[in-house]
Amino acid sequence: MTGNGTGDTEALREEIRRTRVELGETMELLAAKADVKARLKDSAEQAKVRMREQAALTVARVRGQAAEKARGARAQAYDKGEAVRRRPVPWAAVAAVAAGAVATVVVLLIVRGRRR
Repeated sequence: MTGNGTGDTEALREEIRRTRVELGETMELLAAKADVKARLKDSAEQAKVRMREQAALTVARVRGQAAEKARGARAQAYDKGEAVRRRPVPWAAVAAVAAGAVATVVVLLIVRGRRR
């Protein structure tokens, strides 16, 4: 203690100022907790953000799967094309099958005509 008491007064004033600041911060926190409407709005906003993130991840996953399936389909089509190019159906075989079909139709028409 000093003889005039000014040191204690200044320290007390500083303590009061800090207490007021702390009390103001506490009041702001309590007011924020008591503001149900604002808390619900924040909660809804957070839910929206989570849903958007989840939707983006799902879209990316589905696109990746679709791209993988498309690559597989293209590879299969290419393989089938290569197989056909390596072993094409001989024209003689195609002609024989066509001639057999025509002969079958002719025979059926003749047999049907005789029954009338």
